Amino acid sequence: MVYVKSKRGTVVDNPLEKIIETKVYDYAKAKGMLTYKFTSPNRAAVPDRLFITASGFVFFIEFKRLGKKPTPAQTREIDRLIKQNTAVFVIDNIEDGKKMIDNIVSKNANT
Repeated sequence: MVYVKSKRGTVVDNPLEKIIETKVYDYAKAKGMLTYKFTSPNRAAVPDRLFITASGFVFFIEFKRLGKKPTPAQTREIDRLIKQNTAVFVIDNIEDGKKMIDNIVSKNANT
């Protein structure tokens, strides 16, 4: 479990989605990835961020609070992307997000 400090200095063990997103984004950026906040004016419920590795591997992440699941609309969009052979991950904590980034970096290091 990764604990983060709130703006008030208190320790939070179930951070907000935006905190998880920011920590994983910062970690991916430090690993040399490009990352973009993803919104679509014509499609609701698209994943939160698009990531691109140095080798060109592209994937999306939908961020949720610990234990939360995507909404039915988000699940439909994730399924649509997966059917197009696009990698999509749902991350609900900082630790798993960092592990997933490390895994992708190591798998795509030599491609």
